[in-house]
Amino acid sequence: MASIRTRKGSSFLFIDFTYMNTRCREKTNLTDTPANRKKLAKILERMEAEILLGSFSYEQYFPKSDKVGYFEELGERRQNLQSGVPLFGEFVWQWFNERCIEWRATYQEKLRIIINKYLIPVFDKRAISRIDRADVLAFRASLAKVTHKTTKHTLSATRINSIMATLYMILKEASKRYNFNDPTVDIRQLKVEKSDITPLSIDEVWRFIGAVRADFKNYYIVRFFTGMRTSEIDGLTWEHVDFEKRQIKIRQALVNGVMGPPKTTESSREIDMAPFVYEALLAQKKVTFDKSEFVFCTRDGEPLSYRNVNRRVWHPTLRFLRLKARSAYQTRHTAATLWLAAGEAPEWIAKQMGHVNTMMLFKVYSRYVPNATRQDGSAFHALLMQSKHGKDAFYLANLPKPDTNDLTWDNHEDEEVTA
Repeated sequence: MASIRTRKGSSFLFIDFTYMNTRCREKTNLTDTPANRKKLAKILERMEAEILLGSFSYEQYFPKSDKVGYFEELGERRQNLQSGVPLFGEFVWQWFNERCIEWRATYQEKLRIIINKYLIPVFDKRAISRIDRADVLAFRASLAKVTHKTTKHTLSATRINSIMATLYMILKEASKRYNFNDPTVDIRQLKVEKSDITPLSIDEVWRFIGAVRADFKNYYIVRFFTGMRTSEIDGLTWEHVDFEKRQIKIRQALVNGVMGPPKTTESSREIDMAPFVYEALLAQKKVTFDKSEFVFCTRDGEPLSYRNVNRRVWHPTLRFLRLKARSAYQTRHTAATLWLAAGEAPEWIAKQMGHVNTMMLFKVYSRYVPNATRQDGSAFHALLMQSKHGKDAFYLANLPKPDTNDLTWDNHEDEEVTA
């Protein structure tokens, strides 16, 4: 039975009532007067009626109460028990455990971070069927306000899309199982600016190789002239270097210290060694073959840490040469642009890179070829000029000889020709 009370030392009225088998005491802003007690009694009657009917909202009556969140969660749990629909925090790990067999270890870790860091704090105790479109859009908007602890930078559009894609997959699967409308339908991804592709010129490549630490010259020769990804070259072992066929076999990749399969099915490939690459690997064999399975390794024979290499070798060398700062992944882009500039067959380049076809090649890299060749259409112009000169010479050589006695042959007026 609800009651109206006061507390010692306070002139304000309190309501004492039971909701969801929980005793609740809430302070009002009404002072202890007969009129206020009568007013509060009517409010209590309405509250008890709503509790009995199941329409009572704790937040509506006590929006600033600490118990609002508790009762929302308790209400979600009760509704879930009645409907059989789980909470988000329960379903997400069920979904993850069912799907993880399809994913590489690195992708699993990526999703774990997204789930624990971004999704669970917001949706954990929510009934998954009660997450609506407004909730999804509000969550996305909140991500745009998240800042990095040290740099204070906000999340990029790419990162936000990655987080949202995980949420979309979870809600889509849940909507199919528990027969509710998928709240993510027709929500578009944020627009992402094109990646800044900044390959090095051939002159810059040789300057870099000439200036880099001696113990990393072979490493960067292989990177610049094979187009291997960081994970591929860091995970390269001697068993996958075929000196007889002069090929590098890409069969594995090292990501965050974990060895796994290459990025895609097409990434499993054979890369033809250019002469410089062949010589660099022969030289590297004398250094690491007897102490490690890894082609490029630390003094202790352990695989390289790309973060350490970037911090201690790549970026310092760029700064020393006063070259534009860029990621080490640009070595891959550099290889592609140099191959294109050299006139290699696009199909061969795509195979070297591990692309499905040449579409990605031309979409991403072809715009840099003019800068590498310094032609910018001059080759086509030269072809036209050569063709024109040949045509002119042929035409002039076969012109009919004019009759020197007829001096009016070139003064005839043009005749109109109709078809």
